[in-house]
Amino acid sequence: MYIIEMRNITKEFPGIIANDDITLQLKKGEIHALLGENGAGKSTLMSVLFGLYKPEKGDIYANGEKVNITGPGDANKLGIGMVHQHFKLVHNFSVLENIILGVETTSHGVLRMNEAREKVLALSKKYDFEIDIDEEVRHITVGMQQRVEILKMLYRDNEILIFDEPTAVLTPQEIEALMQTMQDMAAEGKSILFITHKLDEIKQVADRCSVLRKGKLIGTVDVADTTKEELSEMMVGRKVMLSLDKEKAKVGDTILEVKGLTQRGKGEKNALTDISFQAKAGEILCIAGIEGNGQTDLVYALSGLRPIEAGRVFLNGADITKAKIRKRGELGMAHIPEDRHKHGLVLDYTLGYNLILQKFYTKRFQRGGFLRMKTIREFAEKLIARFDIRSGQGPITPARSMSGGNQQKIIIAREIERDTDLLIAVQPTRGLDVGAIEYIHRQLLAQRDAGKAVLMISLELEEVMNVSDRILVMYEGEIVADVNPKDVTFQELGLYMSGAKRMTTGEGKTA
Repeated sequence: MYIIEMRNITKEFPGIIANDDITLQLKKGEIHALLGENGAGKSTLMSVLFGLYKPEKGDIYANGEKVNITGPGDANKLGIGMVHQHFKLVHNFSVLENIILGVETTSHGVLRMNEAREKVLALSKKYDFEIDIDEEVRHITVGMQQRVEILKMLYRDNEILIFDEPTAVLTPQEIEALMQTMQDMAAEGKSILFITHKLDEIKQVADRCSVLRKGKLIGTVDVADTTKEELSEMMVGRKVMLSLDKEKAKVGDTILEVKGLTQRGKGEKNALTDISFQAKAGEILCIAGIEGNGQTDLVYALSGLRPIEAGRVFLNGADITKAKIRKRGELGMAHIPEDRHKHGLVLDYTLGYNLILQKFYTKRFQRGGFLRMKTIREFAEKLIARFDIRSGQGPITPARSMSGGNQQKIIIAREIERDTDLLIAVQPTRGLDVGAIEYIHRQLLAQRDAGKAVLMISLELEEVMNVSDRILVMYEGEIVADVNPKDVTFQELGLYMSGAKRMTTGEGKTA
């Protein structure tokens, strides 16, 4: 008997069948991975199980009995909990308040927090979650926010745990800790459904894996008996190159020059201290580091999202230190931002409108103050085809309704199509599947080979080593290493990232 069984589930949205007659079976105490491309229907299927969507067809069984899940409340009663890809937290509430939200203990209308506090502290200790439960959620890191989401499930004594792309926003160290936590939970008898696109993680922790492609179930396999290559072929429908084959970079003139960039931080320490480097035409320069070591502050300063306090920035020789965001774009800068919802998209705009956000004011897309709708539609259709952006209604699809990976593809398509001299790509493959990652990496490589400068910021060590021509490592707001990926090991890079090792000026640290 299965602890959860979804039989012949079909879920439709306007213009698309997201889940097409899918049957999924979860055993007690197993980690069951759900693998698929962006838009394959993974999150939709789990949202059906959690009660966020009602399927057009199909039934759900819990411990052999048919159940009717009309909302998350019903799911929780059945012991089903879910950590969503985009966390569902109230940012100005404390960690403790977020955890108990909806299942509060009250007496005569007054919150009783003592029992809740003791239970949450006990759970934190049991799973080795070092977290301040009185801190407001807006002040804690993304990794910590995920721990809050996990504690929400554990506080409700959920036995069936759904993780939707849980590692998409985590550092390598946080990913390792999460993998261990999942294994500990499964060893206790909890059953885990694990949505992911990362094959290494599936091989590391999953017992079985169900693969979806374009809304259909391709098959369920035992992970121990299946190679990463076989899994990727099931997912994409073709063989995928898991490593990037590239020619030696033909490095040209300096495109971006940063001199003595310094930004104040929240506390006593600077967010950035005396950052200086050059990004040249024909190279992919990657900035590596553990999240929170100044990468975001650097990108905000370079892109114009935050004023520069000290130092200067030059683009193609022009001083852009005080230039507005639009001016930087006109001078040759494109930017794939870290937070696609906050800085990358207008979620309530259509796919087509989001693709022209950087160009809507040009003669090509407006005349006499009115948008040229036919031109916008034709432009959007061209990019949708070129970048394989999956949507139910093409250019008129609301961006908010699309999967995270396809939202990311909108931004990448828009910025690469602008044909600028400098492309700043921050976590460009975050939340993408192996097929899309392969495609994006080739796009970045094509930009390099066309003589552009690519400045990539990534937390993925494999991506850093595989894609970059040169690596700068940031630690606590400073550049501590400037290395060639061919001359450095994963372990050595990890030492620089953790601050255990630092390159001296004589070794070639960028001045």
